[in-house]
Parts: sequence; structure tokens; C-alpha cells
Amino acid sequence: MSADHEIENLLHEDRHFAPDSEFARQAIAQPALYQQAQADRLSFWANQAKELHWHKPFTQVLDWTNPPFARWFHDGEINISYNCLDRHVEAGNGDRVALYFEGEPGDSREVTYAELTRQVKKAANVLTELGVKAGDRVAIYMPMIPEAIVAMQAVARIGAVHSVIFGGFSAESLSTRIEDAQAKLVITADGGYRKGKASALKPAVDEALSGGKCASVKNVLVVKRTNQDVAWVEGRDIDWSLALGEASDEHVAQPFHAEHPLFILYTSGTTGKPKGILHTTGGYLTQAAYTHKNVFDLHAEQDVYWCTADIGWITGHSYVAYGPLANGASQVIYEGTPETPDWGRWWSIVQKYGVSILYTAPTAIRSFMKMGSQFPNQYNLSTIRVLGSVGEPINPEAWMWYRKVIGGGHAPIVDTWWQTETGAIMISPLPGITTLKPGSAQLPLPGIELKILDDDGNVLGNGHAGLLTITEPWPSMLRGIWGDPERFQDTYWSKFDGIYFAGDGAKFDEDGDLWLLGRVDDVMNVSGHRLSTAEIESALVSHPFVAEAAVVGAKDETTGQAVVAFVILRQSQLESVGSDADVSKILRDHVTKEIGPIARPRTIMVVGELPKTRSGKIMRRLLRDVAEDRPVGDVTTLADTSVMDIISGKIAGGASD
Repeated sequence: MSADHEIENLLHEDRHFAPDSEFARQAIAQPALYQQAQADRLSFWANQAKELHWHKPFTQVLDWTNPPFARWFHDGEINISYNCLDRHVEAGNGDRVALYFEGEPGDSREVTYAELTRQVKKAANVLTELGVKAGDRVAIYMPMIPEAIVAMQAVARIGAVHSVIFGGFSAESLSTRIEDAQAKLVITADGGYRKGKASALKPAVDEALSGGKCASVKNVLVVKRTNQDVAWVEGRDIDWSLALGEASDEHVAQPFHAEHPLFILYTSGTTGKPKGILHTTGGYLTQAAYTHKNVFDLHAEQDVYWCTADIGWITGHSYVAYGPLANGASQVIYEGTPETPDWGRWWSIVQKYGVSILYTAPTAIRSFMKMGSQFPNQYNLSTIRVLGSVGEPINPEAWMWYRKVIGGGHAPIVDTWWQTETGAIMISPLPGITTLKPGSAQLPLPGIELKILDDDGNVLGNGHAGLLTITEPWPSMLRGIWGDPERFQDTYWSKFDGIYFAGDGAKFDEDGDLWLLGRVDDVMNVSGHRLSTAEIESALVSHPFVAEAAVVGAKDETTGQAVVAFVILRQSQLESVGSDADVSKILRDHVTKEIGPIARPRTIMVVGELPKTRSGKIMRRLLRDVAEDRPVGDVTTLADTSVMDIISGKIAGGASD
């Protein structure tokens, strides 16, 4: 059997899980959704938009006369905060819990829609009194606390543009983003709780604004979460609680046109300054609400939904701050880490609030796998009925563990693909309709058109790996890169004329189900063969020794690139394995067996942890630095910056070849 044929076989999956008939009968999404979108795509999106409240109804669905600059529902007027808050209160649902907040130290709060609306109105009045106007930019740098949601909603309510900056970013990263957006105001907190300790935030803001930097900033609103001592700049810094306490709770949400800017969210690349991805209002909320309701089968009157993402990332925007609130959902937000005080913390929260929909990252799932099922098994998880995955492809074994241990062997898993740039979910199964296949993202959602192309723009058939592209505009698409329309066109639209290139590799299998193969720069060329890091990682994790794996390509004089793997071993297997060299041989042989000799790793490094951001994404570019023996790049976005020192030191001490 040829190596190419063996590589194709790795993404063949024989396990299938048809929808439960009772679930399918009661599901929000029905097969007619696909038929409606296929019959008239623009009418389909118009119908989704009409689920929202429009102060002024739109008459044109899409203006695509100046590609790649789309305008959706552009002559309509809408207020996103009114859609997320006021309309639920006016419909008689003010007493419904909007937020179940769980603080890491164990404190908790329930915030109803009526109370959340009142707080957002007060905050909107505070912002207006501080001179923030429609179109002004506001930077938000906060922990996962209810005030963070209030801040985002209040900024949007008055037509200002928020730039949420993840609380793990350094002062320098913060300064760069504030400066680029020319933010007028910063909303922050003294700190938050993380891994059992108070973690400061305001000092980073003070440093970011020091020495005359970020001169556009006039004020800093500070939430006192931890009550730790922080510096205070008189005339600039304002106590959030005092300001809101004195503010009126009367505020009428004014309409803004559908293409009014809503937020800027910065994404970092391997080189160059961060890209400020710009999203607007009407189309974004349309797709965020539609996907949230249908992908997660949300029954707002009875479900308790929990997305574990931080608001500093796009998932926390679309599936914490906006989509769920637009749909009137009751949701959990948790401030801390999954292992504090132990690895049962998430599952205690599921039990406490009766979580029925859980949306999290494969990295978290694999971390729980590594620690073993004894932690979730201590808790009652029977309320869970839908599970979601986001952030990177989930390997089949992690998918199966997630379904069996967390989902009780029956909860459907929606493995979602989308990006900061797409704004909302683009590819996912629909529970109640889709026959599930472990490891596959499966199908574009109704209303989404995509193709897999080769480098020359030819459409590839089933079984052929290529470039994932989106061939028709979609409502929640990015409208540009802040202040740099040329970079927007060059980055996303220059490879194929009029087609968005996502930057990811993918393939349809023989059944027509889609498999993500990772970023194109994570596709290696070994002796003329294209190998996906995701394929090799999946093979490694399928071995009982391995809890998690990250694979990178390193330059090789003979083969062009060589495979270098970093693996974390399962806790339960540590006593049974031999030396690192023994493990390396076993795993290299296993990859050879699963894929073929061409994919056999040159080097396998056994490590205790992988470099991850606080959102759980593995920073493979740092591993490439180590694998190619060059200085390790910027580590400021890592949850634990010491991880790279440990890995680099172990490499220097001798790797397992």
C-alpha cells in the first residue's frame, strides 16, 4: 500500500451516530432549513434577520456591488443591545436568569434579564457622560465577570465600537491595540481570580498608558473585583461601582444602520502587527443568533447553556456576549481555570446549575482525558443533552471520550468550524438532523457556500485535500481590517478572485463529510508528500499512551521538512511506560502503522505541558522555533510562559530521536 493511500485512510471513520428519534422530533433545526437555503439563499438570510427586532426594516438583503466589501441589510436600522435585553423584558421574561456567574473563589451571582438591562442602561449613561459617542472606540480589558458583559453591551448600545483585549495580554500588546484603534476609554478591573490567586489587570493598563502612550485615552473605568491595591490616577481613573451607582437607569436604545461598526477584535499572526478584524451590527447579530439557536438546539425556556470561552476571543463575543442573549438564553459564565481547586471544578458547575448545553475546546477535552474520568464521574452530568467543540479539529478518540464520559453516551456533539473573521459558525452538524461522525466537522450550515480548491482554483472532489474557501458572502463576515483596507484584500481575497480563502486545509471524505486539516502553514511537505499536522496528531493521540500531541514541520536537508512531535502522556500510563527513548520508538512505530513510513516523526519529545494561550490554543509557531533550533518568539500570550523554557531545556538536554 502506498504512503499516500495510507494517509488518505487515516481520515476514514466507520463510527456513525444517527440522531435520536425523540431528539430529532423536538429539535429546533429541521431538514427544511437546508431546502430553504438551497432554494433561495438571500431569502433564507432575510428570514433569519427578521427574527430580530428592527427599528427600521431593511428592504435590501445584500449589496455585493463592491466586493470584497459586503453590505448586509444596509438600509435597515437596529440596536443590538435592545435585541439582547430590552425586548426580552418587554416580552415578560425579565425574571429569567440571563447570567449564572461562578467566581473562581466560589462566590456566585444570578443576574436576571431585568437586572442586566438596568445595569447596561446605567453603564450606557456613564459612557455618554464621559463623552463617548457613536463611532468612538472603547477598549475592554477584563476578567470573566458579569461587568464584562455589561461593558460590551453598553458600548454597543450607544453605537460606540468595542475592542475587547484578552486579559492575558501584556501591557505592550494592550498598548499596541489601544493605539491602533485610537480608543477614547478603557474599561478594566483591578484584577480577577486565576488558579487560586488574585491576578492583577489594572497595572498593565497603567503601564500601557504610561509615558504619553495612547494619548487618545481620556478615562479608565475600573471595576473593583479583587480589592487589591492599585495605583489611581486622579481625573483619569473612575470607580465603576460609584459611577453606575449615581447613574440613571433610564436609557432609550437608539437605532443604528445595520452596517454600523460594532467591534474590532485583534488577531495576531506569526509576523507583523495584529490585525484589527472589523465586524458590523445587523448581519453579525443575524448569523450569531441563528447559529446559536440551531447548532445548539437552544430551547431558551428550559436550557442552561455554558460556553467556556473568554470574552477576549471571538467565541466569547458571538457565543457568550451576543448570540445567547439575543436568543433569551440562560447561561453560565465562569471566571477561573478548570483545575482550580481540582479537575472536578467544571463538572461541579455543570451539576450546580444543571447545564444542558456545553461548548468548549478540544484542548480542554484532551486535558480532562489526560487526568482520567474519575473527576467527571464524581458529579451528576445527566442534564447535558448537547455538547459542542470549537477552536481546532477534535480527534476522533477525544470526540468519543467527550460523548461517553461527559455526554452519557447519548449527547450529540456539534464540532464547529469558524474564525474571528467569519464572525459566527460556518461548518457544523445540526443535532437532530446530522448523522454524526467522530472527528469530522461534517457540513456547511444552511446558507453557507464553500468549496475545496487546489492552488490553481480548481474544485477538488471527495477524498482530495485542498484549500478551504467560502465562495459566497455571508452575513457575519468581517467588513475589513481596521484602518487597512488594502491588507484586508491582500490577506483574504487575493489568492482567488472574489473568493474568501480561510487559510485552512480541508477535504471531503467519501461520504461528503468535511475534515479540517489545520492551517495551511501547518501542512508539511515531506519528500514531496503533503502531510497535515492534524493527521499525525490524530494518529499519535489514538495510542493509549498519549493524552495530547502537537506536531510541527522542521527544516530537513534530506526531506525538505521532517516531522517533529511533542507529546503529553496519559496520567494512567506513566507507570507502565519505559524511558523517553522507549516511548519514542513505540509512538514512531505507531504512526508508521497508522499512516505510513513517510509520516514517521524524526523526533518525539515527551513533555509535561504544551505552550497554550489562556483560551487553550496550542502555539505551534513556538514549537517550530524549538524544533528548528532558533530563538523562541514572543511568549506573552501564553497561559504559562515558563512552559517554553522547560521544553527548550529538555531539547538542549537531549531529545528522543
